[in-house]
Amino acid sequence: MGANNVLVRREGGTVIATINRPDKLNALNKDVFDELKALLDVLDTEKQAKALIIAGAGEKAFCVGADLKERQGMNEKAVLMRFAQVKALYAKMEDFRLPIIAAVDGLALGGGLELALACDMRVAASTASLGFPEVGLAIIPGNGGTQRLSRLVGMGRALELILTGRRLSASEAETLGLVNQVVPPGEAVQAAKRLAEQMRISGPLALAQAKRAIRQGFEVPLKEALDIETEAYRVCLQSQDRLEGLNAFTEKRTPEYRGE
Repeated sequence: MGANNVLVRREGGTVIATINRPDKLNALNKDVFDELKALLDVLDTEKQAKALIIAGAGEKAFCVGADLKERQGMNEKAVLMRFAQVKALYAKMEDFRLPIIAAVDGLALGGGLELALACDMRVAASTASLGFPEVGLAIIPGNGGTQRLSRLVGMGRALELILTGRRLSASEAETLGLVNQVVPPGEAVQAAKRLAEQMRISGPLALAQAKRAIRQGFEVPLKEALDIETEAYRVCLQSQDRLEGLNAFTEKRTPEYRGE
């Protein structure tokens, strides 16, 4: 994390990664993507980490998308290579064992909204503004925006929002199911931490397998999805955490899960 484009702090088992480019409205450049990937690689080996929150520095923006000044200096081949790297990063986030929560304060536009959509949950300040303005720049949301948005809000709404470039208020985004909670301005990270705390007391293997079953099962026929669920349940069934949970319930104490 040497370039400090992403600041990382830990509060117990919760890891908070803050995109630290407030003067650029937290626009995404190569360093941000590299540092997020490096963070995931580190967290993947840590049992202490229980949840990850992604936020933006400052009060104006969660993230306004790609750094267009950097993009101007890239040829078509370089842009497509970057897209492939970002696609792999977002797929890693979706498959990641930890729950990932986006804390959206201010603007979440274009690639910034795509980053939020790659997270498992989204908490937004009431003053947040979300949208995909790409068609106005003669491009489309190309890092999962067209696909992840339609899966959350439906095809008709996704077509409307992307083809018009219309911005959503936080309250409308909540109504559509795009965000999970709306909170007062400046409180998105705190609300995300409360969500993370609710999950921290659960078995980490169970959290990972529940996330896996939901995400992998969503895109396949029900019969295949139920097989994925059974496989995920079997992983929990064979774990030491499950035995610890049963013993703690019997002994009326707080379980001490180790993710094993």
